[in-house]
Amino acid sequence: MRVALITGCSSGFGLLSALAFARRGNKVYATMRDLSKDGDLQSITNSEQLPIIILKLDVTDDHSVKQAVSKVLDKEGRIDVLVNNAGMGCLGSVEFLSDTMLRTAFETNFFGVIRMLRAVLPAMRAQGSGTIVNVSSIDGRIPGKPINWGYAASKHSLGVLSDALALEVEPFGIKVRQIEPGFFATKILTNRKLLEKENAAANDERSDVDSPYRKFEEAVRGFAEGNMQHSDDPQIVAEAIIEAVNTEAFFPVHYPVGEEANATLKEIATLDEEQQALSWKKMMGL
Repeated sequence: MRVALITGCSSGFGLLSALAFARRGNKVYATMRDLSKDGDLQSITNSEQLPIIILKLDVTDDHSVKQAVSKVLDKEGRIDVLVNNAGMGCLGSVEFLSDTMLRTAFETNFFGVIRMLRAVLPAMRAQGSGTIVNVSSIDGRIPGKPINWGYAASKHSLGVLSDALALEVEPFGIKVRQIEPGFFATKILTNRKLLEKENAAANDERSDVDSPYRKFEEAVRGFAEGNMQHSDDPQIVAEAIIEAVNTEAFFPVHYPVGEEANATLKEIATLDEEQQALSWKKMMGL
């Protein structure tokens, strides 16, 4: 029985991944920042009698990370799979995206992963095996686009980290996978909207309430929300994570997931920069 530690399990890819691992006989430590949101996962765990233990873990807090990882290691003595899934969206123009929102996105999407790695890697090196899964986005593989650049930048940074990490830990028998979904129906937009309200309440000096880029912002938000409503089943991503973990080879590191992700990669491979810009404007209705 493998021991899997997964972050961001209150909903979406994290919740589905926790269930997918547990239903295959793995011991799962499903973590989340706010334990009051464990209702769906706890209910399914109880009804199916799954080997899932829910823990509090905030990837932006050093003490929280160390405490949760220590609990798992004290109980199990090992961690075979780490899934860095916790993440958040971040939309706004370069000029007006709030500093608070941008820093929060990087703290969660990038530095949070680093905290988890530094807490778990010593145990994986000692046991001579393990698989690290970083859940990214296809936005981390493509040229930057207006309004979504902050989120994409955090995921581009994660991609560089994953590539470097894969080479660093291969000699210790540790595999690295980066999962890169396209549009899927998760709560990332809902969570992003909540953060925007918090930033507005904090009266951040870079609030985009009166942004001259409103046309771009409305187009991107509308496109994203429309795609979420007609996207693929997020269960596909959970299954892709399982497949990536079960693959014995150390490479490839990158796993694009979904029709939209693969179509996007194909497009950027065949269009020059000007063509990509025109394609984006057309897609946004601009």
